[in-house]
Amino acid sequence: MVKICTKCKKPAVTYIRYNGTHLCKDHFIQYFEKRVKKDIKKQGKTYTKSKIGVAVSGGKDSLVALYIIHKIFSKRKDIDICAITVDEGIRDYRDKSIDIAKKNTEILAVPHYIVSFEDMIGTDMDKISKKQNELGECSYCGVFRRFCLNKTAKKLELDKLVTGHNLDDMAQSILMNFVKGDIEKLARLGPHKKVQPGLIPRIFPLRIIPEKENALYAVLKNISFHDGVCPYSINAQRGDFRDIVDDLEYKYPGSRHSILSSYEKIKDLLSEKYPPAELENCPICGEPTSQKFCKTCILKKQVL
Repeated sequence: MVKICTKCKKPAVTYIRYNGTHLCKDHFIQYFEKRVKKDIKKQGKTYTKSKIGVAVSGGKDSLVALYIIHKIFSKRKDIDICAITVDEGIRDYRDKSIDIAKKNTEILAVPHYIVSFEDMIGTDMDKISKKQNELGECSYCGVFRRFCLNKTAKKLELDKLVTGHNLDDMAQSILMNFVKGDIEKLARLGPHKKVQPGLIPRIFPLRIIPEKENALYAVLKNISFHDGVCPYSINAQRGDFRDIVDDLEYKYPGSRHSILSSYEKIKDLLSEKYPPAELENCPICGEPTSQKFCKTCILKKQVL
């Protein structure tokens, strides 16, 4: 039986379990974009004379983030938009997604900068994986990727860096930090309101949008994306928390939103107890760090 849109008489393309509505294509897109625009305003000051960079991997979330930022801001003469792609050096995975990222940035006529672990770190993930260190591949990849993005964003003189973190990502990160007892790291979770010297503040336009809704939006808007799975992600601890959050959402629709909402209510208190650390410049690479040496340089010693 064909379901009918709750707001009109057109056939529905999706059912939003957490609010009990069926939505047709037009009303879903409207519902999606309205929430994103509202949350972008909530995350920061009005963007005037800004240079915004979007971290684009070629996957659905990063490309939807690029398209939505482009739709909202591209007509503004006082705002410049560019895309940054980090090539971690994962054969038969990242190379394919980079090709798709290139095609999308060309369609939008957005300047696209590609940087690699090989050039900026001195090695790549395939080589790191072969060393079979006690740390998982994701531990290196996350640190090195953030280093590449921040370094490139500063070189391009960007004011904001956009990432495609979705609601599932946010709920998983919040839960992970609670379970691991890393409340200080939880207090630093973006989006960032305070600008730390040497660090480009992040904004997450999709942080209240479930992953599946990002995928549906991409399909409905004919946004091509890479749907591959990183071969190293099977060893990631995040997978366990992804299963927990998915199970909670299945049993209790709206759980992801509740986790994020609860965090938002205590975030200011966490920030008071764990204020941003005083940062110094790493003597090796010059990047900001709260320790004697930054995490990137510490990990580089283990793999080079």
